[in-house]
Amino acid sequence: MLLHIPDVLTAEQVERCRRKLDQSDWVDGRVTAGHQSARAKDNLQLPEDHPVARELGELILTALQDNPLFMAAALPLKVFPPLFNRYQGGQSFGAHIDNAVRQVTGAPHRVRTDLSATLFLAAPDEYDGGELSVEDTYGLHNVKLPAGHMVIYPASSLHHVRPVTRGARLASFFWIQSMVRDDGQRTLLFDLDMAIQRVGSEMPDHPSVIQLTGVYHNLLRRWADV
Repeated sequence: MLLHIPDVLTAEQVERCRRKLDQSDWVDGRVTAGHQSARAKDNLQLPEDHPVARELGELILTALQDNPLFMAAALPLKVFPPLFNRYQGGQSFGAHIDNAVRQVTGAPHRVRTDLSATLFLAAPDEYDGGELSVEDTYGLHNVKLPAGHMVIYPASSLHHVRPVTRGARLASFFWIQSMVRDDGQRTLLFDLDMAIQRVGSEMPDHPSVIQLTGVYHNLLRRWADV
């Protein structure tokens, strides 16, 4: 499931991120790439242990906890601390698949990467190119979202970032370990959750709301790995 999640950050929060990032020192983005990905990766990145990365990462994690669409779709168990990248001057990231497991720097924790996330921090009209292109069974999806909006998609997907030919593309990226590792099961639960909410808003006293809610939780109980 590839899902656009709007307004993860407010305009004020985006501005705060931009101001902090513009004042920071960037390094070669290949510092966090695996062996194969490093051959395809050409961008700049904020060091993982940089104070700004940690500060803005906490801002994003707090926003995610308050975002019901993200919580319903991802069913997060663990979220890798958000990272930040910058593409400019023709930089791109060739086709690759994200590592299955990520080690949190400076901690004993590992995160299984069930879902990948990109949170856009630059407006689409600020740069040319830079689309996130994700392949799935339904074809190729090109994603370029407003600042503060996010896309999540299965980390097992082949994806790439197209060259940025004007301006600069700023984004945060990270991974989620879900309580439900199977993407098909997560999608069914998400669709059921959305249907329950619609029925509940239109017919709040209908007995089907309780019945369907029970089905949802019994499926989650069967599939959850916590």
